[in-house]
This record gives sequence, C-alpha cells and structure tokens, in this order.
Amino acid sequence: LFIVIGLHFFSNNENSLIPSKWSIFFESIYVTVLSMVKSQIGSNHEIFLPLIYSLFFFILISNLVGNIVYNFAITTSAILTLGLSVIIFIGFTLLAVSIHKFNFFGTFVPEGCPLPLVPLLVLIELASYCSRAISLGVRLFSNITAGHALLAILSNFLFKMFTSSVIVFFLTLIPFGLYLGIILL
Repeated sequence: LFIVIGLHFFSNNENSLIPSKWSIFFESIYVTVLSMVKSQIGSNHEIFLPLIYSLFFFILISNLVGNIVYNFAITTSAILTLGLSVIIFIGFTLLAVSIHKFNFFGTFVPEGCPLPLVPLLVLIELASYCSRAISLGVRLFSNITAGHALLAILSNFLFKMFTSSVIVFFLTLIPFGLYLGIILL
C-alpha cells in the first residue's frame, strides 16, 4: 500500500507543465482501469473505481513481488485469494441488497419460468451465484501457482542445459532469451 501511494505521490505533476514518464505511466493505468469499470458497471462507475483501482494494484504488486528471487508471491496462498474473493463477494452482495432491496432476489428467478419450477431454479441460480466467490479465488490462486511452477521448471531445465557442455551452453541461449521474455511480460 505504501509503495503504491508513494509511487503515485512521486509521479504527481502539479508543478510541471510537461508530464514525467511516471505520470504518463500511472495516468495510462488509471484510464485503462477507468474504461474497464465504465464498460462493466455503467453510469455509476465512480463509486466503485477507488476499490477496483486499489484491488488492481494490490494484485499487481503482489504478483510482481513473487518474481523477485527467493521471494514469495502472496497470491499463491489459497487462504488470501479465497478470503479476498469471499469478502468482496459478501460486500457487493450486501451493497446490492441495500440498493435494490427485494428486487435483488428477482435475479434468481429466470424470466418466463413456469411457477412449479421456481423453487428448483432459485436453488440452482443461488448455487451458481455463490460459486462465483469460490471460483474467482481458486482461479487467481491456481493461475499464479501454475505460472510460478512453470517458471521454476523452466529455470531448472535451463540450469541443467547451461551446465551440460560448451556447445549446449551456446544453444541454450535461445531458450534462455525466450525465458527472460516470459518473465518480463
């Protein structure tokens, strides 16, 4: 949190007419997140923008810290990702209930549904709605864990290739360049 706030404060351009590279960088990220929020939420996007912008930087910094040697990416912890997704899910559900009142529960009944099928379909829709919280946490956890495991396997393979012989050492420079490209992306 302090890193992100410090970087935003450092990139502030109040006294300069020409923006710095950091200012352009953070403004482009802000505009990108703003356009995504506008397209998904619509006209009331200003209310949720600080939360989504903060979550974006939290996950970004957490994943980037994991690329530092001998460091641990906290998003490879299932407790953190599931806890974060469940807390956000509960918060947005309570917000939806407070805004839409009883009409919120109408989203669980499909339009044009026969009356005898309503109880069954409400249970199915409720299970589908609640499974989103778990699935988002599991997806973030598994993607980061799989990515880090893949990088560990590739780095171990490249190390063995570099240490095998002189000819293989020079041939290994090509996959090593690709490996560095994967890490930097």
